[in-house]
Amino acid sequence: MTLTTLMIVCVFLLACITAAQTQPDFLKTDTNVTDSVEGRCTMKDVESANNLQLGIIMKNLRDRDFFRWFSVDLDVPCNFWKEAEEFVCSGGDDDASSTDELAMTSSMMDSASMFPSEEPDDEPLCGVTSQPSFDFEPTSDPIITNEKKATLAEDCSDPTKENFWVDICTGIDSEGPSKSNIDLHANEEHNTYYNGSHIWSAIYDDNCVGSDGGMCYEETVLYRLLSGIHSSTTISIAKHYYPPSKKKNRTSYEPNPSFAIQAFSDHPEYVRNLHFTYVFLLRALKKASPFLSSYNYNTGNATDDMLTEMLVRRLTESSILDSCSSVFGAFDESLMFTSSPELKTTFKSIFHNVSSIVDCVQCQQCKLHAKMSLLGLGAGMKMLFLENIDDGSISRNEVVAFINTLGKVSESITDIRELSNMYWEENSFLIAPERTEEAREAKKLPFALTDSCVSAVKQLSSRNLISSEQEISLAKEVLNGNVNLLAICKHYSDDPMKFLRILSNSDFYSSSKIDVATHQQPPPDAIVVGTGLAGLAATLTILDNGGRVVLVEKETRMGGNSAKASSGINACCPHNDTHGDSRELFKADTTKSAGQGANPGLIDVLVSGSEEAVKWLKERVNVDLSQIAQLGGHSAKRTNRPSNGMAGAEIIYGMQRAVKEYEKQGRVEILMGRKVVNLIETEEEDTEGKVVAGVTVVDLATNSTESFFAPSTILATGGFASDRSKGSYLDKYRPDLMAMPATAGDFSTGDGVALATSLGAGVVGMDKVQLHPTGWVDPKDPSSGTKILAAELMRGVGGLLINSEGKRFVNEVSTRSNVTHHMLMHDPVYKSEGVWDVNREVPTFWLVLSEEAAKEGRKHVDLYTHKGLMKEVKGLKGLAKETGTSEKNLKKTYEQYSKSAKVGSDEFGKTVFRGLSQNLKGGKFYVGKVTSVLHYCMGGVTIDEDGRVLGEEGIAIGGLWAAGEVAGGVHGDNRLGGNSLLECTVFGRKVGGLIDIADVASGGGGGMEEVPSPDEDMSAKVVSMEEVAKHDKTEDCWVALHGYAYDLTSFAEEHPPGPESIHELCGKDGTE
Repeated sequence: MTLTTLMIVCVFLLACITAAQTQPDFLKTDTNVTDSVEGRCTMKDVESANNLQLGIIMKNLRDRDFFRWFSVDLDVPCNFWKEAEEFVCSGGDDDASSTDELAMTSSMMDSASMFPSEEPDDEPLCGVTSQPSFDFEPTSDPIITNEKKATLAEDCSDPTKENFWVDICTGIDSEGPSKSNIDLHANEEHNTYYNGSHIWSAIYDDNCVGSDGGMCYEETVLYRLLSGIHSSTTISIAKHYYPPSKKKNRTSYEPNPSFAIQAFSDHPEYVRNLHFTYVFLLRALKKASPFLSSYNYNTGNATDDMLTEMLVRRLTESSILDSCSSVFGAFDESLMFTSSPELKTTFKSIFHNVSSIVDCVQCQQCKLHAKMSLLGLGAGMKMLFLENIDDGSISRNEVVAFINTLGKVSESITDIRELSNMYWEENSFLIAPERTEEAREAKKLPFALTDSCVSAVKQLSSRNLISSEQEISLAKEVLNGNVNLLAICKHYSDDPMKFLRILSNSDFYSSSKIDVATHQQPPPDAIVVGTGLAGLAATLTILDNGGRVVLVEKETRMGGNSAKASSGINACCPHNDTHGDSRELFKADTTKSAGQGANPGLIDVLVSGSEEAVKWLKERVNVDLSQIAQLGGHSAKRTNRPSNGMAGAEIIYGMQRAVKEYEKQGRVEILMGRKVVNLIETEEEDTEGKVVAGVTVVDLATNSTESFFAPSTILATGGFASDRSKGSYLDKYRPDLMAMPATAGDFSTGDGVALATSLGAGVVGMDKVQLHPTGWVDPKDPSSGTKILAAELMRGVGGLLINSEGKRFVNEVSTRSNVTHHMLMHDPVYKSEGVWDVNREVPTFWLVLSEEAAKEGRKHVDLYTHKGLMKEVKGLKGLAKETGTSEKNLKKTYEQYSKSAKVGSDEFGKTVFRGLSQNLKGGKFYVGKVTSVLHYCMGGVTIDEDGRVLGEEGIAIGGLWAAGEVAGGVHGDNRLGGNSLLECTVFGRKVGGLIDIADVASGGGGGMEEVPSPDEDMSAKVVSMEEVAKHDKTEDCWVALHGYAYDLTSFAEEHPPGPESIHELCGKDGTE
């Protein structure tokens, strides 16, 4: 808060002390009248007046052309906060109805998050959608000619002068180059999940406008007006809460009655403030009737203009307004500012300050309605406080805003009643509203807890986990305040299955004689540990086969390291054109890379299943894998990748979307933030020894434990490359690599290996830890232990590795182990001893792409350049300057490379030459620093060709399976690039397909359901890049992709690689 604002507030408080004794009784906050706006007017009076004719007339007026178009500047900079603040979007969960501060701290500025976070498969609804945006055709704009502007006197600062109130709206209705006409019909107010709590905190708290006792009359009036507008917006959002969704068969916004009930049930004064605001605006309407009745409502549409004039006259007719005499007597503005003229100055100053706060709203649609409501309120103040009203004091835009705001408040008064009725109709089987209120009041239960508990019970019923009779019984217990049940709800209602299990074993159920266990769904057929590609592939296969799964993940986001994979997935040969490839050639390349550790049986499974794996991802998961490339170590093109986006992220996104479809059916229980700490063994008849029968899980948030049981447990927990702690697998098997940076997430700690070996599982190749030759050295944080991978593709398209002397030293597209070896050979200790010294500094090199090579890898180059990992330079001179190497040596290196390309081979054994520079002097080069990084663990638990985990003696451990990086032996001594995603898909599907299904579920059909493509239901509405650029914050993030604009605000958290890469593109074109 600025010093000026602080002084204003202090003056207001001092003036309030003097004026407090003039405060009428009906404005005291401790009034005992529970259903009144004020002592002289009941809420029933207000609603009767609204329903009589006023509401209908105002609705018709708002449909007219004159009141349809609102002129506003949405680009006025925020001057309230000196420092930029980051505000959080709440996300768009269809089931979310809980918030702590609905009515008074969120949502006046809320509008639609077009990508609900819990529905990642829904189409983006903001930008280019069937719902019109802020753009409109110039030919359809209203024609406004010879408009009289409100003229401001040179000085409006003297509170004793008649013109004092003329400038109260200047902060809202400012003139600027970005001011434009907005079609209000095309931009109706609705929910966006944008969190406006910081805006409301500033409005209420920083201006000393609040509901605490001791407020003077003027402050109370201002507070109640702002609260009434706030309540109206909250009601509008509740009415238009759920966005259109093809997935949910919604063609328009639908209401969320629970949202409204939760907002107002414990705060009826907020609704009273809504009614008070209506009274205030109606009184302004009555006073301004002569001015409004004679106003020129010209738009160029004679018929519509005539209808507008008729409706305004009808609205202002004395017969209607006189019928509401009790309403108008509820407030008298003449009682204001009687004790001191300075109160006027302070009142206006605070309103101006509130106007400036609205400019800080970071959602354009939200800001539109905030400005219109505030301008309408300000116009009403003018009408009441000015002695004479004419065209020189009230502008056209203020007339538009006034009628729309009055109409909005009128509509809200009707809507809150309808939303309340809808809520109790939906919950009519429970207890009547009056009884619910009495029970809650008697037991002093917070409504949010009661409502969330009823919602949890309803969810159990909808998933057929309890009977309808039990649903009614449980709901009644909640509403009657059963403390045991409410305590369970408080901590477990967000996890339906766990909620049910705890209910089943609680004393509450023993006393109530409700046997929930008999209504539980069949037990899971498998427990899958890990949500990377291997775990998701196994899960989806089981679900498609009619089974049930418990899916456990210790992180809060799905995808693991699979989500980071960028180069692609190998296969032979899912395309009509094999590019000279064959399964035998693919096996040969994989075997050569695996070296002495090659396992022919596992390699055969990998290669033989590759074609079907890629087809499955394309057809079942709907992943675009239309591009094919050749990576290092490959003899032909066989690495499939998307035409847009990174392979891992695209695959994980599609996989989690497909799996979550089954979650809605109750077929899969997804437990995030839970870590498996123990495998449960049991004796089984007709088996040798013990078998795995379940797992023990720890909730990492609460540290509570729980056991789950299933005949099969699948480990898909990934590798151990990020665990550099003392005693870790890396420390035990490869202590020389402990100081190496890594590309794997910090969750890669070998959990699955530890679980399996605790039961006697064998391990293989644990010392085979792959060093990837190219991890980016971020110039902003060069010593970071975690690096972003420079994709294999960067060398595949012609990228060259250059040392500090400006020379090449290796075949860039040979195996990873060979490239890394030659990089480490630059260290004298490694060169002499052949073993890396953990105390040595890892050498760095330059990865350079010519302009020609960059074109082929444009998507990756642009991404890395955007992240600051690569830099564009001009010619060899610029390259020499950036790398600190000799321009002469660089010239010699590139000239020799061109000569080698002509003869088809070079001194390092390279035979494929791509991306040759055609202009060494003036052409562009793209360069970044790279170093060797820990990337993948070839070693892991021993498995057979079906993915069964084998004990140290080579005998399968009953009920235990493994797929993905946790399993060893598939890649031998060194993994071939592009085979990691392949291994996860092939072995995940293979293991999933071998799981016995005890009770095949009907109606699954996940594999038969058409998954909407990303560009379905997109309209041709044009959104300019200038408009996209305005949405450049994490809490309001639009990104342009291939000619379409997407609101990715909520989706960012669902993005498999994490939100950072989305946030970096906010307000930009992310196509490349």
